[in-house]
Amino acid sequence: MNIVTLLPFIVLIGAMFLMTRSAKKKQAAAAQMRNDMQPGTGVRTIGGMYATVKELHDDTVLLEVAPGVHAVYAKNSIGAVLDDAEYNRIVHGDDEDLKVEGSIVPDDASSLTTDSDADASDDAKIDLGKKAEADDAEVKDVDPKDAKGEGDTK
Repeated sequence: MNIVTLLPFIVLIGAMFLMTRSAKKKQAAAAQMRNDMQPGTGVRTIGGMYATVKELHDDTVLLEVAPGVHAVYAKNSIGAVLDDAEYNRIVHGDDEDLKVEGSIVPDDASSLTTDSDADASDDAKIDLGKKAEADDAEVKDVDPKDAKGEGDTK
């Protein structure tokens, strides 16, 4: 056998090894993260729900999704364990560390318009309604056999 013939197979096997190795590392890190959960920590589920861990069991977790509202989830459904500062920032809106520098962009476009633009638009209003005389004139000019479209093809 020639080495050139075996080279594509060797490259393919090496690529598969590298891909499975990185996937196994990610799975091990996720399992370690789920095992490090403790009651009272904030978590995000894989569905995007934020909750607080109340109880841990072998394969399940009791989460408090709202005050007084508890739900049982599988441990595999926990997407991330959040630290307290990040959880409070996301869930409660605590932005103590957030310092805004520069101008703040408004929610609407009212600050982008000026009074002179508003006055000019009031003067030149466009009438979008149809006029009855123009419609009647167009109907009278049309030939009856052309009104069908393509004409008679008998």
